Amino acid sequence: MKPTQTKSWSAIAEYFHQIKDQKIVDLFHQQRLNNFSFDFNGIYFDFSKHRWDEKMLSLFDNLATEMKLSEAILQMFSGKIINHTEQRAVLHTALRQQNDIPVYVGKQNIIPQIKKTNQKIKKFVDKVVSNQWKGITGKPVTDIVNIGIGGSDLGPKMAVEALHDYRNHLKLHFLSNIDPFQLDNIMSEINLETTLFIVVSKSFSTQETLTNAQNIQQIYIDKYGKHAIARHFATVSTQVQKAEEFGIHPDNIFPMWDWVGGRFSLWSPAGISIPLAIGYDNFDRLLQGAYEMDKHFQTSRFNRNLPVIAAFLTVLYNNFYQFETETYIPYTEKLKFLPDYLQQLLMESNGKYIDKENNKVQWQTGNIVWGNTGTNAQHSFFQLLHQGTKIIPVHFIAEKHNKNTSFANNHRILLSNMIAQSEALMKGEKNEVPYKNFEGNRPSTTILLDEITPQTLGQLIAFYEHKTFVEAWLWQINAFDQFGVELGKKLAKNVLSDLNNNSISNHDPSTTQLIRRIKA
Repeated sequence: MKPTQTKSWSAIAEYFHQIKDQKIVDLFHQQRLNNFSFDFNGIYFDFSKHRWDEKMLSLFDNLATEMKLSEAILQMFSGKIINHTEQRAVLHTALRQQNDIPVYVGKQNIIPQIKKTNQKIKKFVDKVVSNQWKGITGKPVTDIVNIGIGGSDLGPKMAVEALHDYRNHLKLHFLSNIDPFQLDNIMSEINLETTLFIVVSKSFSTQETLTNAQNIQQIYIDKYGKHAIARHFATVSTQVQKAEEFGIHPDNIFPMWDWVGGRFSLWSPAGISIPLAIGYDNFDRLLQGAYEMDKHFQTSRFNRNLPVIAAFLTVLYNNFYQFETETYIPYTEKLKFLPDYLQQLLMESNGKYIDKENNKVQWQTGNIVWGNTGTNAQHSFFQLLHQGTKIIPVHFIAEKHNKNTSFANNHRILLSNMIAQSEALMKGEKNEVPYKNFEGNRPSTTILLDEITPQTLGQLIAFYEHKTFVEAWLWQINAFDQFGVELGKKLAKNVLSDLNNNSISNHDPSTTQLIRRIKA
């Protein structure tokens, strides 16, 4: 069904014109904070500083009901094929399920294989962390290099950094870019004798990942011989034969499943660098936290459902206010990779102009996601947030307590800046001097974690995953494919062939000239 043709969408549009110019500060009343703020297992969500009211929330509730969102949620969790373009189920949620209730893909219950794989991961991780895994010269592992790109890099890297307080003695490195600068830097920081490389590639043929892995493989072969590969490489892939031909022992090949999309895969073996960094027990707590958000998402009514409310706001701003971007500002360096992770999660999922019926949509879909850490961002782009011609909803994220710092006052200064920025964006300040005037009425969400723990991080990530899904459903697009990245990859092969050969194939004049300049 087309969202813009529903009765609920029309009702939202009609009411929007009545309230669109209202000031957020004028909407506050005794119950507003109770209606738009929520405590959830160590995380406080504040949606009160937004340009809507209880009636607008109720109208969006009606839209979700009319669009049969409840059925969509049930279909996803039960393993129905909702990734219709690739004919796949979408079951990253099954990876963190904390019970033995069967989940079927076709006629197969996948829960036993998930548990079996998790036990294999635990055994592998425990062996490496306890120094029982030895390299080719008999020395224990000190460094892990995760070789992957996209979902095989952004999610694990974000989680490992966020859970810095839970890190063990292993040093984690993430190699994603084909740019040799990154490879050179990492190779200069590690000792070949004590480094374990994790190649994360479903096809074992991703150009960037495999090229980097082969470069490193050759270094080991030249120095120690082919037999060294099994002592220094593991992989997450569906291509067992290719991995074995590379030199990886079958015991150290972990599966990928086609019902887990790359940007939703940090809960799977693709996120194996996370338990290597923080230990398997803490990784299990990450899964538990995500499961808690899953249950909330499945069972809460829409007007009290955290991911659903967050998605309502994005649709409100994107499709009615026509605010095209939203920014994510974590006021903690631990979450410095969160904006990058959310860029992929939201923009690769919902950057689509074809709907579920293969028609071009007649409404706006995925908006632009970006951000940086506070307080750095305040001295970078907050000028535009406060006084620019574009209105950009802000997501502030922070942790209430940082128990592992010796500089508690710094943390209070950090939080005071975050709170003040959300207040300033909303209230503004009148000044007779035009360039000192702040109009205010600029919306923001604040998410305050008591602490960043594996459990609360799991909840937070699952919250954003489900927000992404709800937006896609309301826009009637498929959040779980990514064909938009394929054309550039295909053309890159042609260009690479031209760079490596004497002749140049048929391109437009600009492309041809660029190839000639590089070859010159």
